[in-house]
Amino acid sequence: MSKVTSDMSLSLDGFTAGPGQSLDLPIGEGVGESLHRWMFEEPELHAEAIAAITAAGAFIMGRNMFGPGRGEWDLGWQGWWGEEPPYHGPVFVLTHHAREPLEMKGGTTFHFVTDGIEAALERAREAAGGRDVSIAGGAHTVNQYLAAGLIDELRLHVAPVVLGRGERLLAGVGAFDLEPVGTPSGSALITHLTYRPEKG
Repeated sequence: MSKVTSDMSLSLDGFTAGPGQSLDLPIGEGVGESLHRWMFEEPELHAEAIAAITAAGAFIMGRNMFGPGRGEWDLGWQGWWGEEPPYHGPVFVLTHHAREPLEMKGGTTFHFVTDGIEAALERAREAAGGRDVSIAGGAHTVNQYLAAGLIDELRLHVAPVVLGRGERLLAGVGAFDLEPVGTPSGSALITHLTYRPEKG
């Protein structure tokens, strides 16, 4: 049976991005590649975790993850990933501003959803064709789905850094238990933890 999953790299103190995210600092001030070094410096050690991140049949992300703009769209903006994003499938972007679907190389099409998280999930499930749906981020988007009890599997990739401020995962989500799934793994750069959230 298909699941709703989420993979999030974060600091030991729970931040997935620093403050002041912008075109020049897409992950915020003081972060650099510290949360994602494991993907680029040790890909062979984390091949299973990296493959799982993009294995879903459809993806959901917030507008902040798609780009730095707010308000009406700059239609020239096509995301952070260049001409061929890594998703290779349908991606549903939560936004307050309508925009026509954006087709990219490699099979990624961004769809812009203006009627909320449940509508985005319904569309993503249909598009996934029985495969998993991934809530790709950022933290604010993942927090909304956690608060609504809509994530079946939360995969945390914890880097040994302390950011002190920024965008925090698990903020405002209410109380729930996290049931461990599998065995923790990782390296000096990252610890992989998987949980099944259970709302009380």
